[in-house]
Amino acid sequence: MQERRTAPRFRTSLNVRWETLRSQGRGEVCDVSSSGCFILTGGHVQEGELVNMEMLLADEVASLWGNVVYTISEMGFAVHFLCESPVDERALELVLKSVNLTL
Repeated sequence: MQERRTAPRFRTSLNVRWETLRSQGRGEVCDVSSSGCFILTGGHVQEGELVNMEMLLADEVASLWGNVVYTISEMGFAVHFLCESPVDERALELVLKSVNLTL
């Protein structure tokens, strides 16, 4: 399978609360890049669903929106971030900075 990712990914362990129109849950972001992340969770989502994520950083919470790209049953799902405003871009910067500092 050909690699489709264009942005470098960073391994991490960030607690996250997520919510779609149909479900919600908690999990762990196990890797993140400037374009998306993978969330380990037992929750059920569908490809294409809009998801809001609150990533718990050391001293604040970063709120991001994205679309579910794919799911792995009973494991988790991948998200492509939607950065449509300066506030969204700032939240993503906080997450990436947090990950870089913990490497």
